[in-house]
Amino acid sequence: MADALVAINGLGRKFSHSGSGWVEALAGVDCEIKPAARIALVGPSGSGKTTLLHIIGGLDAPTSGSIEWPALGSIKELRPRMIGCVFQTPSLFPALTAAQNVALPLILAGETVPFDDKVAGLMESFGLVDLSNKLPEELSGGQAQRVAMARALAIGPKLLLADEPTGQLDSHSAQMLFDGVFEHLEGTDTALVVATHDRNIASRMGTQWIMVHGRLFAEPDDGHV
Repeated sequence: MADALVAINGLGRKFSHSGSGWVEALAGVDCEIKPAARIALVGPSGSGKTTLLHIIGGLDAPTSGSIEWPALGSIKELRPRMIGCVFQTPSLFPALTAAQNVALPLILAGETVPFDDKVAGLMESFGLVDLSNKLPEELSGGQAQRVAMARALAIGPKLLLADEPTGQLDSHSAQMLFDGVFEHLEGTDTALVVATHDRNIASRMGTQWIMVHGRLFAEPDDGHV
């Protein structure tokens, strides 16, 4: 477990729901994420995928069980340096250009070394060079999501979490997005966990975790759940 990025034991999450008491979103989840993992988190809508990703990313807390980040540090150290997050909608800052959005995590992390080349490299990996000076309102959905993915990778996180990042994209745009992701992550130890309904994207990952009614299952040959 010492080299695990994330270690989860007996994790549960309940939400209060007016009129019906408590709703159980996660129940008895056990798993770990190791460096360089490529995990597709699949399952029907409402099965708990988003809740699990939010807890892994330190955006939410469990109501039972435990989660630790052995190789990443405490929950206060996770973002923006250790974990990058991408959501179904790009959530770009409207007043910043595409390149400025990509550079933002580096600024927030207090990077003092010039990082123009790093930003330019990411823009190239995701086919965004010609869009560097465009504002978010001038980008298509696919272009904006590529900017959001580049932004999440800018700081060089140890773990990238993506929650249905292709949910609003056509097949071609979805493949372009992940072409950039895999190109950028090649040769690194960054782990990638993607919640997705896209079978083509899931098939490009090394492992599939399946969520059903808040419980997590894995492929028979996977040893990390």
